Formats: sequence, structure tokens, C-alpha cells
Amino acid sequence: MATDKRGRKLPKGIQQRYNGYEARPMIDGKRYLIHGKTIAEVQKQVTDLKYKLAHGLFVDKKKITFGEWFNTWMKEYKEGRIKAGTLAAYQKYYNGCIKERFGNVYINDIRGEHVQRLYNDLVKEEYAVSSIKVVSAVLNGCFSQAMKNGLIERNPINAATLPRQTEKKSRQALTKEQQELFMEYAKESYLYNMFAIMLRTGMRSGEVRGLKYIDIDKKKNVIHVQRTLKYLEHKGFFEDTPKTHTSKRDIPLTKDTLAILEEQRLFWKFDIVKLDRYLFCNENGDPLSRERVQGEIDRTIRRIHGAGYEFDRITSHVFRHTFATRAIEAGMQPQVLKTILGHSSLAMTMDLYSHVMEDIKADEMEKIESAF
Repeated sequence: MATDKRGRKLPKGIQQRYNGYEARPMIDGKRYLIHGKTIAEVQKQVTDLKYKLAHGLFVDKKKITFGEWFNTWMKEYKEGRIKAGTLAAYQKYYNGCIKERFGNVYINDIRGEHVQRLYNDLVKEEYAVSSIKVVSAVLNGCFSQAMKNGLIERNPINAATLPRQTEKKSRQALTKEQQELFMEYAKESYLYNMFAIMLRTGMRSGEVRGLKYIDIDKKKNVIHVQRTLKYLEHKGFFEDTPKTHTSKRDIPLTKDTLAILEEQRLFWKFDIVKLDRYLFCNENGDPLSRERVQGEIDRTIRRIHGAGYEFDRITSHVFRHTFATRAIEAGMQPQVLKTILGHSSLAMTMDLYSHVMEDIKADEMEKIESAF
């Protein structure tokens, strides 16, 4: 029977090692190594091990880093199963937020407090809560699959708490006066027709930039929204499916919208009109980037400032909110607006209604003043 450094007898199967104790139990023909600071701790671990083996709960932990597992997870479980844009976003958040902290750490050494510290650090670095949620989703996907594969016993994400959502910034939409002012000074821009279509349809930037001649269906009198245009540094421009399954939709054509689209068809005076050419492009027929569109918006605003008017900087997404605002003001029903905008849920559309109603409720109160 083994003894400790003082000559005292130790329980069967336990030996003293340095400042702690260890056991090497043989179970079902396989040897296991257990370390602990005290005899009681080692005995408990042996008991737990036997229970897990008997109930199929034991995980034979392999030395694999989180970075190695992330690459495996992306290649074997995500490529070809999620959209290219989503795949790129996962890689972006891993490179920017996760890799430095967890990349070289063994996956079975990452605990809940480590994930919590990551969340806290991202808050200090002023990441938006929405971005931290994407980081959490990437981690959760990795760890969940690792559990299924028997690499870890527990998902440390469950032991961490996401930061609270701060008060949402109010959605920016142009007033009717601002809308008219912008379009007046946008007449000098080669993207004037694009801005006009976005204001009249509520289409997203990528959807408009990915619009082709073949998407204008004059027989059914609709615009078929079938793709979104994206750009990746190492891939260039590529077409992706719309944001959600409800984003693939048909938007009714009005006479005004059709006239603008016809004008755009003739704008560049290309010798050959290709049905698969992007409707909104540059002078060479090449696709437009988000940055180029933003550059034209900024140039238009500079012209507005040069004329002596105040005008805040906006992005192309403001046109989408402006369309929604005009639609709500005109009395469009929520379900109809939902299908035109391509929202995945009615709650998203109703959130817009709440925002617009907040702005116009004072005017509505004025209407009933005479009743009192």
C-alpha cells in the first residue's frame, strides 16, 4: 500500500505526486489519469468518472485549440450550408474579436468566465450589442458542435450573460421637405434614378444594385427582387440570395416608378442593352459598390450645404426608412408594407409603425382638439 511523504498509508489506488495526489484507475481495460489537490478530490473524480463511463457521459478530451476547431467547423459544417455573406461575416468576427483571445487556447480549457470576459471587453471597446450577439452566435455554434462531437462536456456560452441592449437609436427618415431637397440636388448625380427608385420601393442597397433588366416584369407590372449584390475583398462582386426568405419578393410597379426605370434603361446609351446587365452601374457597365453609392450621397449633401441648407449625413438605408414612413403616413396596412419591404416578421414592420406614430401623434391630437 502506498504512503504519503509522512509515511501515512494512502487509500488503495491513490499516490502522492508533488503537492497533490493522483489515481490511475483501470476501467474496462483502459487506463485513466486523475489529478487532485486532496485525497477527497481525487476520490470524487474517480467516482464521477465511473458514473460518466457507465452512463455514456464521459468525453475523452483531445488537445485541439479553438482556432483549429473553428476552421474545421467552418469548412465541414458551414461551407455550402449558409450564405456566402454570412460565412464571410463569421470569419470577420472571428478574426476581429475571437481569434486573439481564444485562437490558441485549447477548446476544453475555455470556461464561462472566459466568455464573459470577452463580452465585457467588447463592451469596453464600444462594440454594438448587435455585434456582440453575432460573436456569441459564432461561439455558440462552435461549442455546440464540439459537444456533439465529444470534444467538450459543457457549452461555456450557457455560463455567460450577454450585455443588456441599450436604448435603440431612433430610425432616421427624411421629412418630405428633406426628401425634396435631397432629390433636387441629386439631379447632378448619375445615381439620381437609383435614389428615386429606393425612395419609391424601399429596396435595400444591395437589392437595387443587383437589379437587372430581366427583373422588370411589365406583363405582371412588378419588380422581381431575386438577388442582392455583395463584395468581398478576396472574391470581388458576387450575387447572393436576398437577406431572408421573405426578402425574395415582387414589388408592384407604379407609373412613376416604371417611367424612372425606363429612363435609366436609356441613361448610359450602351450600344447593346444586355438583359443580364445591372440596371444601376457605372459608365462601363460594372457593378456599384456600397462605398461608391455612399460617395454620391455625400457629394449631394455637400452641394446642399454649399447652397446654405443644413442637412445631416445619411446612408442609403435612410431611403428605405423614408419609403416606409411615407407608406405609413399614406395609410398603408402593416401586412402589405411587410411584404413590400420583405421583412421576416410583422413585428419588425410594427416597430416602424410605432416609430412613425410617435412622430405624428401630436398632429393627430390637434385634430380632435375641437371636440373639447
